This record gives sequence, structure tokens and C-alpha cells, in this order.
Amino acid sequence: MIYLLQHYHSVTPSFNRIRALAMTLGLALCAACSNLPMKGGDVSQKTKTDEAVDAGKTKIVRVEPVRPDIKLTKEVLYKILVAEFAGQRGKLDISVENYMDLARTTRDPKIVERATRIAVYARDADAAREAARLWVELDPRNPDPHQVLAVMALRDGDVEEALTHLNDILDYSQGELDQKLWMIANMLGREKDKDLIMNVMERLVFSRQDSPEVLYAFAHVAARLGEYERAASLLERTLKLAPDNINAAMSYISILQRQGHGNDAIGWLEKYLQNHKGSDEFNLRLAYARLLTDAQRFDDARRQFEILAVQAPNNTDVLYALGLLYLQANRLDRAETYFKRLSEKTARNNDARYYLGRIAEERKEYDKAGVWYEGVESGDNYFDAQIRYALLMAKRGDVEKARDHLNSIHTEGPNESMILVQAEGELLTEEKRYDDAMEVYDNALKKGFNADLLYARAMLAEKMDRIDILERDLREILQKDPDNAQALNALGYTLADRTQRFDEAYTLIKRALELSPGDFYILDSMGWVLYRQGRLEEAVEYLRKAMDLRSDPEIAAHLGEVLWVMGDKQGAKEVWETALRATPEDQRLLDVIQRFSPRRPSQD
Repeated sequence: MIYLLQHYHSVTPSFNRIRALAMTLGLALCAACSNLPMKGGDVSQKTKTDEAVDAGKTKIVRVEPVRPDIKLTKEVLYKILVAEFAGQRGKLDISVENYMDLARTTRDPKIVERATRIAVYARDADAAREAARLWVELDPRNPDPHQVLAVMALRDGDVEEALTHLNDILDYSQGELDQKLWMIANMLGREKDKDLIMNVMERLVFSRQDSPEVLYAFAHVAARLGEYERAASLLERTLKLAPDNINAAMSYISILQRQGHGNDAIGWLEKYLQNHKGSDEFNLRLAYARLLTDAQRFDDARRQFEILAVQAPNNTDVLYALGLLYLQANRLDRAETYFKRLSEKTARNNDARYYLGRIAEERKEYDKAGVWYEGVESGDNYFDAQIRYALLMAKRGDVEKARDHLNSIHTEGPNESMILVQAEGELLTEEKRYDDAMEVYDNALKKGFNADLLYARAMLAEKMDRIDILERDLREILQKDPDNAQALNALGYTLADRTQRFDEAYTLIKRALELSPGDFYILDSMGWVLYRQGRLEEAVEYLRKAMDLRSDPEIAAHLGEVLWVMGDKQGAKEVWETALRATPEDQRLLDVIQRFSPRRPSQD
């Protein structure tokens, strides 16, 4: 026996290692020394139960059923060993056969339970049904065998039997009502026959319409099945019966969001918050602040997170949200304050260091930014932080060291590998090492088609005045993806700007704008091609739309040029002056001003 125990260690997903056999034997045969008959009286009649009264409600308290005294015979021991070893070796039919025989002869609840679970795992429906019914007979207040039989009945389409067992779980089995309800809700929510499950739940709750717990569990099942309208209605009824049920309130706003009613969720929660103060207010307000953020009401969201920060000054989620919201508003000092506080916490400190690096980089404090990026040791921003750290090395003149760092970054999958290639190519492009950058892209693209790398190589080719390469790469992208708005726009703009193929350029940009009508880059391209076609009034219209969406120096350069050519020199100067205040060193802007107005606008 010791030899066997030492050498049988293979396990199937459903079986414990052989070491657990001793526990099985101890549970099943704890009275092995007794000589009472194996087939004693009805064990279920020996089950001890009590009823406790709690706040006027009857609560079922279950005591383990009395188990029969079983003599440890060679036959019993042999069957247990065969069943366990067979199960471990994947011979589930042999395991089921032996455990079913033991279940019938011993009528021991633990043996019967083991037989049921193995039969279910083996997908032996007949054996599982027989074992579970015996388990119910022996231990009627245990919800587990009722659950097995309910699921099997549902899959057979037998609603009546399923309801019998589900009602037994609710009415007679041990446990709190809400726990049993959630067990049933989770069980039913996994089933595939939506109409059948909804029918069962309807009948299950029919006599329990005044129970908020029952309605809440039904709402959970409805939501799992995608019945959001029904789930919302059930949650509304739940909250009428139990207005302080915070979980139901949170579920309700979640359902509204899934239905696409984000504004309704915000309005409802706003009113709910006004009427519910106390210990749960924090979580409610946190949900409210997140809803406002999702709706891009950033100022309102920031005010709510500020309130939360007073209530919980060390809450990392709140500090992180405030840092991001102030960063979004370009209020770098305030964002830095919150991210520095967050960097001192264990949770999210890597995120904090990453964004502190972004803030320092925005301020052109490159040494400080590098220190922050270097401190990012893990998390979602780790990969990007390492790339940015390498780019900062290049800005400081350590180009080869930066390339070595990029090549040392661990990647997970081909997508991240391609991002590193792009980063190296862009790094070399910034240094005007165009031939080296082209070599990097060429080598990477030998491995196969990649739209991002083709686009990056096309943009590099434009800088090298290799319009032939640019057109070849962008058309290859469009051959695979004709609706790639970015490639359509890039090719159209280049043809408009660098060739006389204006009509072809217009067609490409027009298609890009149809695919992405709110893209300010494409609006700028449309304005530029119209200008090149001599359609000046239309050009100004598109360029102003682009400027309204994004105050970009290139758009300002284009708009100013068109206004100047139209004779509105003062208007052109105003556009250029405004852009110069924000980006005084932008070369495209400076070049166009030099061409049309050698004296800077501010000098006139």
C-alpha cells in the first residue's frame, strides 16, 4: 500500500492527489470497527435539524446527517481504491461504476456525495441523477444535490421537476435566503436556453413578489441573459421595496449604461445621492464621478473626485483619477501634486511614476522624466515607459545607447515587437539618420505585411523626397484595407502638396472624410487640396473647421496662407500670431510666414 501511495501521482482535473485518499477513507469509514449492518434504517430520518427564529423570520439551521456505521471489509476498501485510482488515471467509467455501487450499498452521505460529483464530472447523466436523488433522500436540507437535479431537469426541459428542487432549496435547505438566491441566480445565469430560464424564474418568484432579495436575484439572471429591459424593471421594483439596497442601486445604473442610457444613469444617481447619506455615500459618489468621466464631463467629474479626496485622502483610485483629470485639463501642477502623492503608495505607484515622467517630458525636463520612467517597474504603462526612456536617451545624444535599450525591452507578442521597430525608426528619423531608419523598416518588413510599419516607412520616405516609396507603401495598405482613412488621407495630402495630381488627391481625401468626418487632420487636408485646386472659399471653410477642433501650427500655416492669397492679409497675420504664441519654434509655421511676410506678424 505504501508503494502504491508513493507512485500514483497522476491527477485528472476533478480528483485530488492520492494523499487525499486517506481523508476519503476517514470520512467514509470513521466507524469501521462497528459490526452494524451496512444497510441500516433510513438515514434521512436521522438527520438533525433545528429552526431558529431571527428577527421574526424562520431560519433553517442544518446539522450534518447521522451517518451509518460501516464495517471496513476488503470489498469496500477494494472498491474505494479502484474508484480513486481509476479516476486519477482518467478511467472515469470505472470510477463511476465502483462509487455508484458503494453509494447503493453503504448509503453513506459522504460516499453518495462523492459518487454524485464524479458522475457529474464524467457526464454520466443516469448515474448522476440516481446518485443525486439518493443524496437528497439522505440529506434533504443540503442544497447541493437539489442544485444538481435542478440543472439536469432544466437540460431535459422538465420545468416542473426543476422548480420542485429550486423551491426546496429556497424553502427547506440550510443557509440565508440571499445566499441561496444568489446560488440559484448564478446557476441559472449559466444556462443557454434563455426562454426556459426566464420561465422558471417567473414561476419561482411568483409567490415571492414582495421579497426584494428574490426580485434582485431575478434581475441578476435577466441581466446575465441579456434581458436588460426586464432587469431594469425588476431592479426598479427592488428599490421601491428596499430603497437603501445599495447593491441594487449600483446594478441599476450599470444596466442603464449597458442600454446606452448614460445620461439617464447620471441623472438617476444624482437624485439617489441626495437622498442617501451615510456609510455608503462614498461608493455611490465614486460611481457617480466615474459616470461623469465616461460622459466626458471632466470638470464635473473632477469636482466629485475632489469631494471624495476630502473623505478619503489616501484612496489610490481617487488620487489616480484626479491626476488623470488634471492632466487632461493640461493643469500640470495640480496633476503632479496628485501623482506624487500616489507615487508614495504601494498601489498604482508605477502608474504614478509613468505620468510624472510624462509631465516632466512635457515641461522639457528630460533628466527628471528619465528618472521617473526608469522607476516604472511593471504594470500597463511599463512598456511605453521604457520606449520613452529610450527616446529621451536619444534626445540627450546617446542614440546608440537608446537603440540598445530598445532592443533590450522584453516584448509580449509580435505587436509589441513592431512597436519597438517603429520607435527605433522614429528615433533615427528625429536624428535625421534617414538611411538608417529606412534600413530598420526594410528589415522588419521582410517578415511580412504590417500596415503600421508601411505607414511609418511612407512618412519617412516623404522626408527623403521619395514620393515613389510613399505612394507604393500607402497603396499596399489600401489594397489590403481600402477603407483605411489614415492611409487615404496621407496619400491624398501628399499628392495635393507635392504633385499636380489634384483631382486624384481630392478623391482620396473625400473618401477619407466620409469615413472619418470629425478628424481635424483630414479636414485640414481637404482645405489644402481645395486651395491647390483654386477653390479658396471652400478651402477656408474646411480649414476653419479643422482649427476649431485642434489649434495646430500646421493648420494655422495653411489657413494663414489661404487668407493671404485671398487678400485678407490682416486675417492671415492674426492666425499666424496666435499660433506663434503657442508654438514659437514650429518650422512649418515659420517657413510659411517667411515666404509671405518676411517680417514677423508681431513686427508689423
